[in-house]
Amino acid sequence: MAIPKRKLSSTEEFEIMKLVIDKFLWLGFAVMAFGLYKVLNDAMQAGIYYLLAGAGILIVFLVIIVKEFEARRY
Repeated sequence: MAIPKRKLSSTEEFEIMKLVIDKFLWLGFAVMAFGLYKVLNDAMQAGIYYLLAGAGILIVFLVIIVKEFEARRY
């Protein structure tokens, strides 16, 4: 017998989305922090690339998660 799936309320969905977004924010922040370390200690150009990559990670994952949340909402 299959167990019926429980539907989450919008508040519960939002709380789960916040937890997931938080993990991606940490990933993007870590890449940007590494880029700042590279800028300060090694090469300016390599560090800038890491900073841009971290910002790109943040933007891409934010867009994906918000689109997914909006798609499931309706």
